[in-house]
Amino acid sequence: MANASKDNLFVLISSLSKSEKRQFKLYVNRLGVNVDAKFLLLFNLLDKMNDYNEEDILKSKIVTKLQLSNLKAHLYKQILVSLRLNPVNQNIRIQIREQLDFATILYHKGLYKQSLKILDKTKLVALEHEEKNIAFEIVELEKIIESQYITRSIGDRADELSIQAKELSQQNVIASKLSNISLQLYSIMLKSGYAKSDLEMQEITDYFNNRMPEYQIEELGFREKLWLYKAHLWHSFLIQDFLSCYKYASKWVNLFNDTPQMIYLNPVWYIKGNSYLLECLYLIKHKSYSKDVLQQLEQTISKEEFPKNDNTTSLYFLCYYNSKFNLHFLEGDFEGGKYLIDEVLKNLKINEDRIDEHHVMVFYYKIASLYFGAGDNRKCIDYLKKIIDNKNLSMREDLMCFARVLSLVAHYECGMDYHLEVQLKSTYKFLIKMNDLHEVQREMIKFLKNLGSIFPHQLKGEFKKLHTRLKTFENHPYEKRAFLYLDIISWLESKIENKTVASIIQLKAKKLLR
Repeated sequence: MANASKDNLFVLISSLSKSEKRQFKLYVNRLGVNVDAKFLLLFNLLDKMNDYNEEDILKSKIVTKLQLSNLKAHLYKQILVSLRLNPVNQNIRIQIREQLDFATILYHKGLYKQSLKILDKTKLVALEHEEKNIAFEIVELEKIIESQYITRSIGDRADELSIQAKELSQQNVIASKLSNISLQLYSIMLKSGYAKSDLEMQEITDYFNNRMPEYQIEELGFREKLWLYKAHLWHSFLIQDFLSCYKYASKWVNLFNDTPQMIYLNPVWYIKGNSYLLECLYLIKHKSYSKDVLQQLEQTISKEEFPKNDNTTSLYFLCYYNSKFNLHFLEGDFEGGKYLIDEVLKNLKINEDRIDEHHVMVFYYKIASLYFGAGDNRKCIDYLKKIIDNKNLSMREDLMCFARVLSLVAHYECGMDYHLEVQLKSTYKFLIKMNDLHEVQREMIKFLKNLGSIFPHQLKGEFKKLHTRLKTFENHPYEKRAFLYLDIISWLESKIENKTVASIIQLKAKKLLR
């Protein structure tokens, strides 16, 4: 029996809204298809299922096992055609491609003049909306038609199209190179996390500099600048230059704010840019501006003209709740943030087919951290276990590492000492295997390992010693990343001063002027 999450047709049908299902049935009727057509019967059957069950499909006698694969492929294609015709999905990019298709049809019918007229108008729209790849396709088709449709102006026209093609090609090459750098750096970030040594930092910087194309900033359009800022952002993230991260995330968002029409044409990148800006503000502990950015994002997305679809909805969910968690962490308001947990778990269930496992695990870590700050260590351990036990998580090794370290602290906090020795050995082996054992982690493991030989009256003194040792790493270029995942300094201060972690962080938050 196929798994629902693995059957693309079932997932697609499950994602359709009521209006989209109604639109599909109207589209089928317009085709003049008999109401008893097999693909329509299969659609209705799958629409009623809670889980994909191939046995039930075969029992319905709609289709034989041999025919099922082809029928599903046909139904899948018809649904996509119906969605493409839906006015909700008619954005400017689809409209431009549609006009290009019309011009191609006219060209094949030998109606060159009509085809050129459509192409000329469509090219202007494409350039206005920074759709330079499609604009290049249009120019190439214009060149083909002009070579067959002879006019007196062919000489000037040939020069004009040649220049346009060359300029667009150069701009597309720059955009492609910048997007390649951005994607590769993002891949490194997901796989390995931040640079862990001078050697890694140098390798990342050399990789970045060697692949950066030559450009004049004033000659770059919106699209090229967007990829440029993305590439710089990921380079800054990897080398842990968080002020530079903030700089390029701000440039990214301001690029949209300066050209508002691009927000509605590229809503995904608008949300992503704000998401990274909010992440950067969390890293540099700028609470007030974080609230302003989040409020501005909410206002923009609530506008009627902002594109609403499953993709933008799920991306906004990730951005909004990650930022809300971070604000509660900055303020030390762990109890006040508990309401987020049920909301997040509910939305993860709703969006389970659109949110990858990596983002789910990030939320689990944030939920665990919230419970840890609130003093509910058993629930903290429960969510960390979901990360530690995940055998499919090949990305974000740093998240896996710190989940184990936080789990050790949480086990100690709730008195589960009988689990500690096994966990210490397991965590140490894992960190060695991941090549991620740094001084902060080494000091933590050594401290927890020696707890059994420390008398109760010596405990506070040992906490103070560990605090002194770890404070030296707080601004270390590579060790400081440990404190991004786990505010171990505040935890130690809570043990020394006999206060809660939350009260320590709240006190620090009040001292922050921003």
